[in-house]
Amino acid sequence: MVGAITLPSVRQRLPQGSKTLGVLGSPAHPRLPCLAHEVLASLPLQMMLYFNVYYFPVWCLAEGMMLLLKYHLLPRHYQFLLVAAFLILSVAEGSRLYLGYVGNLQEKVPELAGFLLLSFLIQLPLLLFLLTDSRVTLLPLELALHSLLLAFLITEMAAAFLALKTMSKQLAAQFYLRQLKGS
Repeated sequence: MVGAITLPSVRQRLPQGSKTLGVLGSPAHPRLPCLAHEVLASLPLQMMLYFNVYYFPVWCLAEGMMLLLKYHLLPRHYQFLLVAAFLILSVAEGSRLYLGYVGNLQEKVPELAGFLLLSFLIQLPLLLFLLTDSRVTLLPLELALHSLLLAFLITEMAAAFLALKTMSKQLAAQFYLRQLKGS
């Protein structure tokens, strides 16, 4: 074409200092080969923990109110058992959710293992006691609340187990690679 106008490219129009804007791969930032890191945090576990964080205050408030309603109807030893179970569940659930968040998002194996231990050794037996004991006056709302908390608990335990398995494999592989690199 005769008389065609050629426009300069965008790179030519920018000042020289624009080449060092901080883009990886530019002359100021050569590609770093060992910065690749696979994210090991479990999205299903994180979603369940997120919803459980909002469900826990509702459960705590409703369970506390129902415990007040039926307290005088229970025998003395069941009054003590239910109050103790409520307090232990409340404290353990808060700790469990914290350990789950930290262990999953920061990919820390000890915290995630603590989350699983609290779930399996404290939460699960207490919740099953509250749901299955025939001498505890179980209100319909209480049955629904405990069942939903149990569903959260079981699915979180399964997702945490899978996440813990993945994290421990990855950490073991990194450990062996560092050992090979060091020798």
